[in-house]
Amino acid sequence: MSNDAAAKRLLDGRAWDDFCETLRLTGHEIDRWGDMVDDLDRTEWYRYLSRNVRNGLERFVENSEPDSPRLRDTPFRCSVNAQTPDQDHLLSEWYEPGYEYRIWGNRGTVAYFVMAAWKADQDRNVGGCDWASVGVESLKEFDPAMLYTTAFLQSDAIHFDADGNFEVYCTREKPEGKDWIQIDDATVGMLIRVVHQDRAKEIDPVMHIERLDGPSQRPVKPHELSTNLARAAQMVRGYAELPRSWWFDNLGTRINQLQFSRTVYLSNGGVADRHHAFGAWDKPRDMALVFQFAVPPAEYWIFQLLNIFQENLDTYEHLGGHINNSRAVLEADGTARVIIAESDPGIGGNWIDSFDHVHGTMSLRFIKCETPPTVAAHLVPLEELREKGVAILTADRAIVSGDLVD
Repeated sequence: MSNDAAAKRLLDGRAWDDFCETLRLTGHEIDRWGDMVDDLDRTEWYRYLSRNVRNGLERFVENSEPDSPRLRDTPFRCSVNAQTPDQDHLLSEWYEPGYEYRIWGNRGTVAYFVMAAWKADQDRNVGGCDWASVGVESLKEFDPAMLYTTAFLQSDAIHFDADGNFEVYCTREKPEGKDWIQIDDATVGMLIRVVHQDRAKEIDPVMHIERLDGPSQRPVKPHELSTNLARAAQMVRGYAELPRSWWFDNLGTRINQLQFSRTVYLSNGGVADRHHAFGAWDKPRDMALVFQFAVPPAEYWIFQLLNIFQENLDTYEHLGGHINNSRAVLEADGTARVIIAESDPGIGGNWIDSFDHVHGTMSLRFIKCETPPTVAAHLVPLEELREKGVAILTADRAIVSGDLVD
């Protein structure tokens, strides 16, 4: 009956109307940020929504066909939840759980990747009713943006042949002698994070996925498209509400501080192979914000400067807006100093252009790291930093953060 209702809503146009109305209403959610947003924030908000519309349609309309699973990278410039520019995110969305899969391919020359299965709390009959008029409250029942990792497999544990070929089974029970990720009837997708150290010098992996029961490709059914349009629209709504709630409930209460939290990171599809800190930053244009932290042993680390919607700044394509382990210039004592300012104060370290932003979010992550570091921050006048150098970064002026919480 639910499929009949969803099909009818698609064929008479109500599913499309609800899709469009959900997007329209979500655009006005910027007003819930209050007076803190400026003109640049508002401009980036509408661009952020447009990117998520593209992302939602790619994920749920194009890449959620029940009989044709695929692994596809996220669309160009779609950056949700501090998505690192050094990672590729290969997604396979499963319209309905219950099937089993094989992933196979070649690792190329990348040093590390991790596969993760996830579940999302959503009714399977979402195509059978309207969601637009319910507003943000609808996310309590149906939020495709809220993902929970149920199992993961690191490339360290995968067996590769001499040419780098591999295969991994995604099944309920472990196949004898095979690499394996356990899935169950709640699993709705797979995400493979491919970690790049230096893209220009690496050969990308090639990966494929197939259903083990070998279905034939077939035309789309109306109830499926009705459901996937609802998922796409609600994903946009979810990723609109997520940075707002994170800011006002968490990050914005700890300005210019970072906190490592497994709970926060894992609440949105994170995988427990890393320590990931989020924070909020606020800096007038004539000030500089300087962070310093020890660099512990890790497979990879990155510091990212982001807007308030947790998007990478526009500069990331040109290696701006972030610093990572392969490009960082470390101090003599092995610590990393990151200077956020509108211009380079010329004191060494690693300068990140704040790119006309006065506030935003930030991210510091370490992959395969035992214990994350303490972080010291200094908010100082840019001209004073330029004239007097690091001598003004005294302990009594430091904002200390980087605590590890559950």
